[in-house]
Amino acid sequence: MEVGLPKTQYAVQLVGPDKLILNKSKEVFRPGRHQILCRVEAVGLCFSDLKLLKQFSGHVRKSRVVSGIDTGILKDIPSYVPGQAATVPGHEAAVRIEAVGAGVENFKPGERYLVQADYRWILTANSNAAFGYNFEGALQEYVLMDERVITSPQGDSMLLPVTENLASSAVALVEPWACVEDAYASRERTSIKADGNMLIVADRVVAEDALLNLFNRYGKPAQITYVSQSAAPNGQNVEIKRAGNISELIDAGYDDVIYFGCEPKTIEALFEKVAAKGLLNIVLCSGRFGRNVVTAVGRIHYGGIRIIGTTGSDPAESMQAIPATDEIRAGDRINVIGAGGPMGMMHVIRNICQGIVGVSVFASDVDDRRLAALTKIVEPLAKKNNVQYKAYNPTGEKPAEDFDYIALMAPVPELVAATVRSAAKRGLINIFAGIPATVTGEIDLDEYIEKRLYFIATSGSTLEDMKRMLEKAESGKLDTNVSIAAVCGLEGAAEGIRAVENRSIAGKIIVYPACKGLGLVTLDNLNKEMPQVAECLNDGLWTKRAEKKLLEMYGDNV
Repeated sequence: MEVGLPKTQYAVQLVGPDKLILNKSKEVFRPGRHQILCRVEAVGLCFSDLKLLKQFSGHVRKSRVVSGIDTGILKDIPSYVPGQAATVPGHEAAVRIEAVGAGVENFKPGERYLVQADYRWILTANSNAAFGYNFEGALQEYVLMDERVITSPQGDSMLLPVTENLASSAVALVEPWACVEDAYASRERTSIKADGNMLIVADRVVAEDALLNLFNRYGKPAQITYVSQSAAPNGQNVEIKRAGNISELIDAGYDDVIYFGCEPKTIEALFEKVAAKGLLNIVLCSGRFGRNVVTAVGRIHYGGIRIIGTTGSDPAESMQAIPATDEIRAGDRINVIGAGGPMGMMHVIRNICQGIVGVSVFASDVDDRRLAALTKIVEPLAKKNNVQYKAYNPTGEKPAEDFDYIALMAPVPELVAATVRSAAKRGLINIFAGIPATVTGEIDLDEYIEKRLYFIATSGSTLEDMKRMLEKAESGKLDTNVSIAAVCGLEGAAEGIRAVENRSIAGKIIVYPACKGLGLVTLDNLNKEMPQVAECLNDGLWTKRAEKKLLEMYGDNV
């Protein structure tokens, strides 16, 4: 099973915060029982790699596994690298099995797979385990995985079989496209969490029928904790217990939090009390905060919390702002902020090609060069789909009208605040960029509530998203390669990650571990650097034929 495997390999390792090294003699692990050794065919670089680079052991997916798997088996998996241990980034990967250990029955050498990186059932303290984080990823020639880790409790494998029809790059890029799809396909919770814990904090008198109306329309929690100087309203057969003040309550302990009032310091304290995937309902009772509120914008993305509100006194009114899904709607004016980057490009293409009637797509970026590269790819698609498309640089031009749907690619709290100002009434604001969970931003929640806006955000993708996008790629409905702007070997990966950081390359970067000695080369420079490969492009776009020629040049005859 292991004939011909080298003892060592090239690997890009993250050994500390902002410390990347190219290890030219990293051990190639031999698969033990239940384990699979894969050769990495291609891996895409992602902005999430940069977040891991900066945070290292502080990243929520780099910490130790606490549940979801028998933690006793982790000591037998050398590619499990939580905390301060050096890891190998890279989670957008196409792999081929080279060897399997004893007890592996569902995988065979030679089979080709797309990696789903999120192990959502295996929990860390504040998130979940993931390939390329607390388990080594794909920026190496060979990667070891364990069947017990990559198989969900429902029996679903995180390795999705792929045919030989697609280029390795196209397979690897299904993962980021699936993340984009998940950002729109995800469903929102539109009711009170059944059997959940509710917290009510009231600085105003709560009408006797306020909870009656809310519970009749949106369901009841299991119990209510009530903080107020006034008497508790009728709980409609829900247990109500009183607490003296907010400070004595547990953090992240409440699935639904309702605040009656408009005191900024109170709402700022309440963000800490909202549980993961919790809902904060702000009932202003005709008042106003009167200043920007320090808001837990990072937890919208990584904690899945949601914020709704009403200027009136009925908490049921706030619930009407929640959409069933995060999808764009007919007639929406869509603004993609940071559209010239790799993920922004995918959002623009996705929304143009989605087939939603009457939408118009605006692409915003401060880099005219990136906008030009985007427009070259996107404009023909917009014409084909009869969708209005406009690229603009906000430093010199601002569209006259507000936007119904805003997708934000930059993890900057100040830009989140700006989206509130530029959003139309009942606008959806998709904070796609992963702002760290601990980061806050000053938001005009008065305007947010008056406009009935709704922040949404997702992290990663589901297995179903991956399957759906893989089917589109294999059927020819989606060419994931359109977003590629540069290629490299492992020697060029660190430079590639810095290019992601500096936003200096307008598109995705694909790493081919087999191409030793290949530095970072943009497709624009292929004519100069590798004219034989450049001849295989299709109107400047990366192709399977170009990939094959590149691998031939570097001695990979697989």
